[in-house]
Amino acid sequence: MSTNKRPIVVGLDIGTTKVVAIAGRKNQYGKLEILGLGKSESEGVEHGVVLNIEQCIRSIERAVEDCLNSNAELQVTDIRDVFVGIAGQHIKSLQTSGDRIRSSSDDEDAVITKDDIVLLIKDQRKAILPAGDQIIEIIPQDFTVDNTPNVRQPVGMSGVKIRANFHVVTGDKNAIRNMRRCVEKANLSVKEIILQPLASAAAVMTPEDMEAGVAIVDIGGGTTYMAVFHDGILHHTAVITMAGNNITNDIRRLLGVLKIQAEAMKVKFGSALSSEANANAYVTIPGLKGLAPKEISLMMLAGVIQDKVENILEYVMVQLKQCKVYDKLHGGIILTGGGSMMKDILQLAQLKTGMNVRIGKANEYLAGKYATDLAHPMYATCIGLILRGYIQVEEDIDIQNKFSENTLQEIVPPKEAKQNYIQQEIQEDATINKVEESKGIEGGKKRQDMINKVFTSIKSSILKIFGDDEDTKL
Repeated sequence: MSTNKRPIVVGLDIGTTKVVAIAGRKNQYGKLEILGLGKSESEGVEHGVVLNIEQCIRSIERAVEDCLNSNAELQVTDIRDVFVGIAGQHIKSLQTSGDRIRSSSDDEDAVITKDDIVLLIKDQRKAILPAGDQIIEIIPQDFTVDNTPNVRQPVGMSGVKIRANFHVVTGDKNAIRNMRRCVEKANLSVKEIILQPLASAAAVMTPEDMEAGVAIVDIGGGTTYMAVFHDGILHHTAVITMAGNNITNDIRRLLGVLKIQAEAMKVKFGSALSSEANANAYVTIPGLKGLAPKEISLMMLAGVIQDKVENILEYVMVQLKQCKVYDKLHGGIILTGGGSMMKDILQLAQLKTGMNVRIGKANEYLAGKYATDLAHPMYATCIGLILRGYIQVEEDIDIQNKFSENTLQEIVPPKEAKQNYIQQEIQEDATINKVEESKGIEGGKKRQDMINKVFTSIKSSILKIFGDDEDTKL
């Protein structure tokens, strides 16, 4: 397939402070060539939750328009379908486990099939959830087949009893509906809603990171997201309702300045370590009408920032210590998101956590004129959404190719054929594993293996069980 015929995939990151729309297409070398970049100030969203539908719609429209304007060759139809990230204070996670006894266990030639795993995962949808919540992701962690524990891939094995541990991610139904409604009212179609911590993780991690054990800490504007991995397994996810905006608000409140002034001081002169600030340096803030300008010590500014960053890191440590693998995270912490670019935050994070800390960027996967700009940690989530989107696109192509071998392809139009094909599989309790046999990004073997391993561990074991109602169709 020639480069210009490869599908364009669009990621849409709707955050508390910004909305980012990025369109990309993989090139002949297997990297993402960014075709368009658009962003706008986010309005109507707080801590990842939509509070004002109309404001959020306008923010999305501005970001999409900016993306279109960034490349004259992009057409409106090129960015109609989007992969949307979801997070926010309503996201929760829980650990569950379940088992099934195989009905065909007496047959010596019978082995565990994908259908057996699908049924086992479907059972997890019966878990008791808080009122108003719905399941977003069901992520198998490990399996036990009869008396054999720690099985990663049970399909093909012989056995009677299958047991598995799961990481289940849930979210508020109304929050999810409102996010979807905003995107659709902006004349876009939601291809898939993806958990933002998993998107960020896939963009900045390597297979070595997953094996060694790392904690992804994405410090955004309204919330801080976490995802903890070890030995190729997702062990924990969490949302902390403190991030960059809280730092700005503390500066505004404690130093007596306007919010816009507080944000500017944080970005231009801020430091996460007061000991590193120049005690003799000051920044002059224009006074309000009739008032004299105000001089603020950079050491005092750094002290306010340090207090809040330490507060965020304390919550990070609380979440990490809830994980059974906390003392096994030999890869340390990977900071990403716009908040990770705060001056001296690496040193402070290392001091507070006692772990190795580094900044995570998505530059491994990027090519084209935007490659340098988009290597910034604030774009990691959106790049991860595009990477995930390509796996979905390839799966759709695989489904179409498999179905084209059937004579029904000559009778049923492709779109209806695909829908019928999927519905038939659901009815037969053989729900499609959305990420099994994911091909990753074509191109160099090393890069392809990297993407495959990351997404295999994060997403390939995730079997989303779709129902017929809107609530279960993310």
